[in-house]
Amino acid sequence: MTEKIFEQKIIDNLQLFLLVLGKGFSFVARQFKISLRNKHYFIDLVFYHRILKCFVLIDLKIRSVKHADIGQMNLYLNYFKSEENVSDDNEPIGIILSTDKDEVLVEYALGGISNKIFISKYQLYLPDKHQLQKKVKDILAGY
Repeated sequence: MTEKIFEQKIIDNLQLFLLVLGKGFSFVARQFKISLRNKHYFIDLVFYHRILKCFVLIDLKIRSVKHADIGQMNLYLNYFKSEENVSDDNEPIGIILSTDKDEVLVEYALGGISNKIFISKYQLYLPDKHQLQKKVKDILAGY
C-alpha cells in the first residue's frame, strides 16, 4: 500500500476516522500545501479541533518513522503557528502515523522540541486470534 492509497482510504472513510479520533475534530484539508521560498511541502491531513482550539496535522507513513519525519512535522507546526493560527488559537499538534516506531529514535529526535508531536503506529488489520490471546495473557500477567 502506498501513502496516497492509505490517505485515500482515510478520506473514503472520513466519518469513521473522525469518530475514531474523538469528539471535536473538523476536517480542514488533505495535501495542505506549504510553500517556502519556492519549495513546496504537503501535509497529508489537516484537522481543526473545536474544543482544544488548535490545528491537528497528520502525516502518514507506510514505513517506520525516521528522524527526518519528525523534523518535517516540526517545520509544519512552526509554519502553522506563524502563518495559519489566529490570535485565539492554541499551538498546533502534530501526529505521525507509521507502521512502526523505534522508541529510542523517537525519544532522541523529539528531545529539545517544544512543539507537540506524537508518533503512533497503526495496523491495517487486526492480528490473528492466537496473537490477540497471547497479548491479552501477557497484559494480564503484568497485573
